[in-house]
Amino acid sequence: MPQIPEKIHELTVGQLSARSGAAVSALHFYEAKGLISSRRTTGNQRRYGRDTLRRVAFVRAAQRVGIPLATIRQALAQLPEERTPTNEDWARLSAAWRTELDERIKQLGRLRDHLTDCIGCGCLSLETCVLSNPDDAFGERMAGSRLLPVRNPTPDGDEA
Repeated sequence: MPQIPEKIHELTVGQLSARSGAAVSALHFYEAKGLISSRRTTGNQRRYGRDTLRRVAFVRAAQRVGIPLATIRQALAQLPEERTPTNEDWARLSAAWRTELDERIKQLGRLRDHLTDCIGCGCLSLETCVLSNPDDAFGERMAGSRLLPVRNPTPDGDEA
């Protein structure tokens, strides 16, 4: 991994990419989404502060556990600009995500269990399968896919 001399306070997008392991296109995407920021030189080249390395690591770690980019952006907005996020910052922000991750783990466990049941029974019924047709109230009344008309209520509350 290339080392960055301590006297360099700003990184080019190529240096940031090499050091962080994120593709240049990913860094541009992160910047467009407001996750990281840069300044432009007189030649219109991006320059990133050294603290951006930690921010990119923060974004990538959060993405690996399935945190949406909007949530990551909100978390990073709570941190002071031009300061490297600390271990304490990560612990505080990631603690808020724990409940969401626990719920997602439960959902994945249920999905896994239903997948095993579905493969085990072999029916693959689109009418009753909880994987391909979850919570289908209309499936009890009719089979197959249907595009249901949108009904507008009349002034007395009945449907037209």
